[in-house]
Amino acid sequence: MTPNPLSSRDSWLERSAHHHWLEMEGQRLLAFYRASRHPECGFAALDERGRLPDDAHPDTMITARMTHCFALAAMRGEPGAAPLVAHGVAALRGDLHDHEHGGWYGERPRDGETQTKQAYIHAFVALAAASAWQSGHEDAGPLLDDILEVLETRFWDEGEGRLREGFSRDWSEDEAYRGGNSNMHATEAFLQLADVLDEGKWRQRALSIVEKIIHAHARPNDYRVIEHFDSHWQEWRDYNQDKPGDPFRPYGATPGHAFEWARLLLHLEGSLLRHGETTPGWLIEDARGLFQSATALAWHVDGAPGLVYTHDWDNQPVVHERMHWVVAEAAATAAMLLKRTGDVGYERWYRCFWDYIDRFMIDREQGSWHQEVDRNNHPSSTVWSGKSDLYHAYQATLLPRLPLAPTMARAIADGLL
Repeated sequence: MTPNPLSSRDSWLERSAHHHWLEMEGQRLLAFYRASRHPECGFAALDERGRLPDDAHPDTMITARMTHCFALAAMRGEPGAAPLVAHGVAALRGDLHDHEHGGWYGERPRDGETQTKQAYIHAFVALAAASAWQSGHEDAGPLLDDILEVLETRFWDEGEGRLREGFSRDWSEDEAYRGGNSNMHATEAFLQLADVLDEGKWRQRALSIVEKIIHAHARPNDYRVIEHFDSHWQEWRDYNQDKPGDPFRPYGATPGHAFEWARLLLHLEGSLLRHGETTPGWLIEDARGLFQSATALAWHVDGAPGLVYTHDWDNQPVVHERMHWVVAEAAATAAMLLKRTGDVGYERWYRCFWDYIDRFMIDREQGSWHQEVDRNNHPSSTVWSGKSDLYHAYQATLLPRLPLAPTMARAIADGLL
C-alpha cells in the first residue's frame, strides 16, 4: 500500500511527545556542560567524557556561548543556571576583557602572549551580554554597555554596512580580511540586541549585512555562501586553500553556514514584519535557496549519510567530516522553514536530520554529542576534538518550539516557551 502523504497535522512540531523529547535532550545537554565551568575564570573546553582537563584554559568564545545558553536556561527556570550566568559575566568583565585597550581577548592571556581582537569573538560577547541582561543579571548591564561601545567604535563600519574583521590588540592595525562567518554571527547578535534593547537600528544593520553578503554574493553564486573577502570586500575564493580544515575559516563553501544564514534570514523577516518595517520579499526566497543548495551539495554526497563540512567551487567535497553543529543548524532551519511555509518537504528534512543526529551524533555512553564524525560516521577529531560546544545543539532543542520572532532571549522572557 502507498503510505498516506504527510499533512500539517502530522508535523512533529505539533506533537507534544516531540516537544518532550526535545526538552529532555536539552536538559541532558545542560547537565553535561555544567562541568565546563572553569574554577578560576569563565568556561573552558571539555574532553570526550565531559571532564575539564587539568590544563584547561578559559576561552572567550566558549564563555560567551555558555553564558548565553545558561541565561536562556535560567529564564526557563533551570535551578543552578543563574550562578553559571554570573560566573560567565564576571569573566567577560574580568580577565577575558582587555582593561587597557578595551575589547575582548580570544582567551585569558598567558605570559608573553600577543592576541588580536576578532569580530567573531565580539559578536558572541554581544549575544551573551544581551541574553544575560534579559535574564535579569545585574552586572550584565555594564557588560552590555561595554560591548555596544566597542561594536560602534571599532567593528561596525557604516560605509561598508558590515563588520570589519580583526585588529591588533591596541586597535592600531586593521586585518586585511573580511569574513562572512563573523558577520553571520553579528547578524544573530544584532537581531537579539534589537529585541532586548527595543532599538530598530540593529535590525537595519542585520538587514544591511544580509543584503550584502547573501543577496549580493551568495544568490548569484547558486546560493553557495562566499566565506572570505579581502579588505575591499572582493571575493577571496582561494583563501586558506592550504588549510582546508580550519575550524573557523575553512577553504571553499561551508554548507552549515548556508543553513545558519537561511534561518537568520527567516528571523530577520519575522522581526521586520513584527515591527511593521519594510520587509524585502527576497528574504524568504533566499532562505529557501540557501537550504536547497546546502542539502543538494552536502547531504549524502560521498556515499554515506551526513552533511560534509566543506566543498569546493566545483561542488566537490573537500572536508568530508560531519560536524555536529552543521546538522544541528540544518534541523533548526528545516523547522523554521516549515513554520514559515507549511511545505511538508521541510518536515521530511526535519525528521531526516533528527534521525541522523539520534543515530550518529548523540553520545549516550559519555554524554553530549560527538562534535565530529568521519565520512563513515565514526567519531573523529580531524577538525574538532573533545566536546567544547553546547550552543548549537542546545539551540536546536529550543528553536523548533519557538516562533520566528522575537529572538530566543526575548521570546523565552515573554513566556513563549
